[in-house]
Amino acid sequence: MHYEDPTDGTLAPQFVVQEIDRVTQSEAVICTDVGQHQMWATQYYTYTFPRQWISSGGLGTMGFGLPSSIGAKVGRPDATVIDISGDGGFQMTVQELATAVNYDVPVVVAILNNRYLGMVRQWQDLFWNKRYSHTHFERQPDFKMLAEAYGAVGMAVTDKDQVADALREAIACGRPAVIDFKVAGEENVYPMVPAGSSITEMIGGVAPRRRKKS
Repeated sequence: MHYEDPTDGTLAPQFVVQEIDRVTQSEAVICTDVGQHQMWATQYYTYTFPRQWISSGGLGTMGFGLPSSIGAKVGRPDATVIDISGDGGFQMTVQELATAVNYDVPVVVAILNNRYLGMVRQWQDLFWNKRYSHTHFERQPDFKMLAEAYGAVGMAVTDKDQVADALREAIACGRPAVIDFKVAGEENVYPMVPAGSSITEMIGGVAPRRRKKS
C-alpha cells in the first residue's frame, strides 16, 4: 500500500504501523480497536502466522483492543503483544490498564491519536461536505499522564524520528505501556466502498475487473 506523508509535517498513521511492523520484525501479535486504525493495521503490518491479528471484525466493538491484548498476552506470554488503537475506542476501556498493571501483563498500546472519531469523520468528509458532527475531540485526556496515573509507562510521540525508539523502549520495559502517537487529524483510509455501492465502485482503489459474459 502507498501513502503520502501529510503536507503539514504531522505524523502519518500509516508510517507508525509500518514502524511497528519493522521494529517487531512482523512477529508481534496485533490487537486492534475499531475504526481507521483497524484498517491501517491490516494494510501496513505483515502477518505471517495464524491468530496474529485479533480484532472485532464483524461486531465492530469499539473498546475491544485493550482487553483483547491483555487476553492475548496472558495466552501468549512469550510474544510481543501490541494494541493498535484509536483515541476514541481506547477511552471506552482505558480502565483495563488497571488490570494490566495489577496482574503485570506487559502489553503495549499504540494510540493513533488523530483527535477524531476517524471513521465517522471520514464519511462526513467524503459524503457530507465536511459537516463534522460530534466526531472532533476538542477535549481529551493527556494519555501519557493517564497511563502513568494507572501505574503504566506513558509516552507521547509527535515526530517520525521518535517512533522506532519509543516502540523499542515500550517493548523492552517489561511493563504495560501506552504510546500516544499524535498523528494527522484528517487522514483518510482507502480503499472504501460508499454505502449502497458495489465493490466495483470503490473509492481510492483498483476495482476488480468485470467478467465477460460467456
